[in-house]
Amino acid sequence: MPVAYIDARALIGCRHRLHLDAAFPREMSGVVEDPGVRQRREAAAAHRLRVRDALIAADPDSWVVIDPTLTARARAEATMAACAAATHHIWGGLLPQESDTGRRGGAEILLRDLDRGGYIPVIVVNHKVTDPRRPEPADFHPTTSDPYEWNPKPDPTRKLRQQPRDQQRLAHLYRMLQRHGLASPALVGGVIGYHLDRILVHDIGPLLDDYDHRYADRIAVVRGELPTIPSKVPECRQCPWWNRAAPGLSSCADWLAEHRDVSLVAPGSRADVLRGHGVETIDDLAGWTGEDPDDWQHGPFDEAVVTARAWIANAPLVRRVDRVWVKRADVEVDVDLESYQEYGAYLWGTLLDGVYRPFMTWDPLPTEDEGRSFAEFWTWLMQVRAEAALAGKSFAAYCYSRTAEDKWLYESARRFAGQPGVPTVDQIRAFVDGPEWVDMFQAVSDQFICPAGKGLKKIAPVAGFSWRDPEAGGEASMSWYRLAVGYDADPDMSQRTRLLEYNEDDVRATMVLREWMCPKVPTAHSADVEVPGLEDFTARV
Repeated sequence: MPVAYIDARALIGCRHRLHLDAAFPREMSGVVEDPGVRQRREAAAAHRLRVRDALIAADPDSWVVIDPTLTARARAEATMAACAAATHHIWGGLLPQESDTGRRGGAEILLRDLDRGGYIPVIVVNHKVTDPRRPEPADFHPTTSDPYEWNPKPDPTRKLRQQPRDQQRLAHLYRMLQRHGLASPALVGGVIGYHLDRILVHDIGPLLDDYDHRYADRIAVVRGELPTIPSKVPECRQCPWWNRAAPGLSSCADWLAEHRDVSLVAPGSRADVLRGHGVETIDDLAGWTGEDPDDWQHGPFDEAVVTARAWIANAPLVRRVDRVWVKRADVEVDVDLESYQEYGAYLWGTLLDGVYRPFMTWDPLPTEDEGRSFAEFWTWLMQVRAEAALAGKSFAAYCYSRTAEDKWLYESARRFAGQPGVPTVDQIRAFVDGPEWVDMFQAVSDQFICPAGKGLKKIAPVAGFSWRDPEAGGEASMSWYRLAVGYDADPDMSQRTRLLEYNEDDVRATMVLREWMCPKVPTAHSADVEVPGLEDFTARV
């Protein structure tokens, strides 16, 4: 029987997918990779190359680069030889596969610990690992280092972004280095994130018990020693097994529906907690009696029960309140942005008095022209706000899930500071922290229980809105954008139209949702009339 190997990617994510991938590899041979997954993988590869070139250019004599075109065996041999030679920096190191444990893996950087001996693993990732913050007294400051000179120390200017996948990978690499006596006694590892500004330094010691337990579980799954069943998790959205059946098995979607599995209404870790209390199905949850589980940490447990009952009743929403309310204003602007990975925001779409106005750049990101389009958007928005104030009218701007908008408002202000029309960070903060910036996602979350999800694509259709493009969605728009700006060929003008229509539909959906939730004029087509209330589902059975 072939030896089963896994790398650190297998430690985070769905156990059942891990089993299916290992047990039925031929079934995946004809599956086309999800476009969003492919784009993120390609972007990550490009980011690693940029980091590699910058670091090596700063001190070329201290680096050994392992040739990525070599076979895995040859790369591992070259890595071990570089370690034996006490090379200061090794790029692209691959450690020998372990036939007994099943471990395999490598690090973008193996950094020689000049003080203690051995190597410190440093990985390069295409996501943020810290955020800037103003220095202030705090109980904890993350440890960071200059990326060009290893000098770890507490950093009061940064705040930590928890990334369990990075921590698990560092623990995995530590165990592999340890096997060969190559692990630094410092028991630390580093992560270089999207911005090559600092290395985030993790203490690996506290991670090892969890890693060892998790690794033992995952390798047993791959070896077929532990059973798995489907369970709905965020990963399902892009998993080929969701609608694809392995030989002799149902697809995950069909299996979950057939079994009325509780994860359909309590996905992820919620389902794990419920199963620990014998709740396997939606019906089990809907029929819960007695005290709430003492280990439930996912909001009011009664609402989980209501969610199950609403699912059984095919009710897409349940009102938490007697009267649904959204802040309304005399002058209302809807806002939705489109960004491309971490490169920038290329389109700010707005809706005012039924008129759609986009502010965009079609220069491929990253581009300085993004600053121009952002400045034009901000200037227009503030002008509308000022004119409303002069006319004695109230003003509000609306978005759906402000996380993305807030992120790119702040990022754009920082990146294009000083350009004509670009606001300061303080001006952005004053606006987004004020009462005129309204998050419709928060309004939905506060006032509705949503058995089918809270995304705009789930909620707006309940209010009567539909998108023109049946493929509309954030992941699809990434592919459209590449075609629209000509990353890989000549620009496709039809994809620009497609993106503009998609963005316009998003701002119109936000407007329709607001009107439905809190109409200025009483109407029978409103959330108060059409959505059942909490009291309709709360009677204990």
